[in-house]
Amino acid sequence: MAVGESSRRDTRRSDFIMPADLPRARSAHLRVNDTLGDLLNHPALAGFSRHVLPWDDRPHDQTLRLREIGTLLPYHTHVDADVIVSSINRLIDDANAGKRIFYDVYTENQKAADRTRNNTGLFFFRGRLGAPFALISPGGGFAYVASVHEGFPYAVGISNRGYNAFVLKYRAGLGAKVATEDLAAAISYIFQNAESLGVSTAGYSLWGSSAGARMAAAIGSYGPANFGASDLPKPSVVVMAYTGHSDVASNEPPTFVVVGDRDGIAPPAVMERRVAALRRSGTDVEYHKYSGVGHGFGLATGTTAEGWIADAIHFWTEHVK
Repeated sequence: MAVGESSRRDTRRSDFIMPADLPRARSAHLRVNDTLGDLLNHPALAGFSRHVLPWDDRPHDQTLRLREIGTLLPYHTHVDADVIVSSINRLIDDANAGKRIFYDVYTENQKAADRTRNNTGLFFFRGRLGAPFALISPGGGFAYVASVHEGFPYAVGISNRGYNAFVLKYRAGLGAKVATEDLAAAISYIFQNAESLGVSTAGYSLWGSSAGARMAAAIGSYGPANFGASDLPKPSVVVMAYTGHSDVASNEPPTFVVVGDRDGIAPPAVMERRVAALRRSGTDVEYHKYSGVGHGFGLATGTTAEGWIADAIHFWTEHVK
């Protein structure tokens, strides 16, 4: 599908799962009955496989089956192991095709000056050459980074629509300020390397879930330079999923907002107050509250929220136009 085309309510699961007819990579694909050890030692992910998983500061039980990966995500619900494994297999396919899939955000000198930066980087899900990019910050309460649940699956859906998508592995355990600085550094990195990455910087969007949505909203409010990055434009659109972030600046980008009505961590009322404030300031906002859904729902497959990614892509597409 060409960039700019979108179905308003296309909830096909095929948007988020790679086709089966990929013989070059099929033998190397992970399966839900494989283990964390299989993932961590997969040759296509060599050198950065640990960044795929949520936690930096704890050893992993390498015998844990990938079908049980949701046990590593205490703040998340509706974790679908099939979707997670499929999105990781997309990375494996790209690596097998000779494409680079992980990029360090910081230079070697910057990492030497602060070793915590060794855990920071970008996973790249390519769309069409020269298309705009989305940068996704997963959640995890700033304790872990849930890329497998609300990073990689989003990126597959976005790249399948023709856009380029990056998933940020930021520093967890150091609070919102450090994580948001990593997001700003990632924006700078993409802008500085846009030509070699094959992406357009015009009309970029920031996506975030829970803690990641606070990061995206903060950059949307105040710009990358306020968090230590270059003097770069704000995003054209911010996509926020289930967060308690309430700060509002005077000039906000168009914002797409989703939450479940059973969210006890980021109650809808908190998000609705921010939505109302944004609308009062003249910001274009699209807001969705889904029945029967709690916090951290990711793609929300099989729930009333299923398909929200397609709606968010449509909202972004309209503003890119």
